[in-house]
Amino acid sequence: MYKKPDAFTRMIFNPLVGFAAKLGLSMKGSRSLAVRGRKSGEWRSTPVNPLIFNGDRYLVAPRGETHWVRNIRISGEGRLTLGRRTETIRVEEIPDGAKVPVLRAYLKEWAWESKQFFGLPGANVPDSELERIAPNHPVFRIV
Repeated sequence: MYKKPDAFTRMIFNPLVGFAAKLGLSMKGSRSLAVRGRKSGEWRSTPVNPLIFNGDRYLVAPRGETHWVRNIRISGEGRLTLGRRTETIRVEEIPDGAKVPVLRAYLKEWAWESKQFFGLPGANVPDSELERIAPNHPVFRIV
């Protein structure tokens, strides 16, 4: 499942957050993620909200099976950028059964921005609700 960004997000919000990241300005830890296109091989960038949880870092896809998700599944790597600092990362996808605590932590941190993509009121929901939505929201651990 993929929730396509609306025109405001695509044309204003994402470019603004991406531009801020290039300047070194981060909104609660946001970064610009660049991943090579799975067909073109060209670098594609999008803003992301890396999550630090239990000492590990994660990338969560609130919108589901996005292009960055499909690209990073193929390549297994990307670049996180904030200002002049670029970090090459490798990722491993987390199985659905292990996503619940990560999704809950992500919603606690980022619900104000992304809860509408999860179809939940926030992080304070039963585990069964997070288990239900887990297959629709890819999660990658940065290794």
